[in-house]
Amino acid sequence: MPAVITLALSKGRIFDETLPLLEAAGIRALADPEVSRELVIGTSRADVRLLVVRAADTPTYVQYGAADLGIAGKDILLEHGGAGLYQPLDLGIAACRMMVAAPEGFDYAGSVRRGARLRVATKYVKTAREHFGAKGVHVDLIKLYGSMELAPLVGLADAIVDLVATGNTLRANGLAAVEEIGPISARLIVNQASLKVKRGAIQPLLEAFGRAVAARAAGNR
Repeated sequence: MPAVITLALSKGRIFDETLPLLEAAGIRALADPEVSRELVIGTSRADVRLLVVRAADTPTYVQYGAADLGIAGKDILLEHGGAGLYQPLDLGIAACRMMVAAPEGFDYAGSVRRGARLRVATKYVKTAREHFGAKGVHVDLIKLYGSMELAPLVGLADAIVDLVATGNTLRANGLAAVEEIGPISARLIVNQASLKVKRGAIQPLLEAFGRAVAARAAGNR
């Protein structure tokens, strides 16, 4: 009986942008997670199933072996730390940037030069702490779980650290990106034990994903 491979991924943009990669590997989801209430979704391949999880939980499911593979944004992996995970492939999907943003007119660079202590709101506390620590900037980090743009508007924070794709939400709320922390995209992650035990089943999937990513990159040139 062939080994069953379990792939964890989240609803929304990551799921949608993963579908062409799955199809390139001969895998078609049998249900749409935006419509279905199923959290375990079968596929056109009897040996592959999908787990629909919260984005922030994907690395945990893979780390502890509840899923063999997963697709998670680099932002989530930076916060998680990546313990016990093999990250063989940058899929190049769900691309955006991790940015520091502040109200338009706020002299962020000047505040940093003067050594001012800044209040920064973010859900990416680990990433923000490491970024500002490397720069020697003193910050008080305020953990929020959403609507980061609101924090400077009501005086909760001087700046935010968040993902930025188009910048439209920032502009709509009178904010501007003032510093880039780094580019973000989704990565394929693998449980290290699964890779050893199920290598014969997992390796062809990794190669199929790799070919699909390379083909898309070539088509975008």
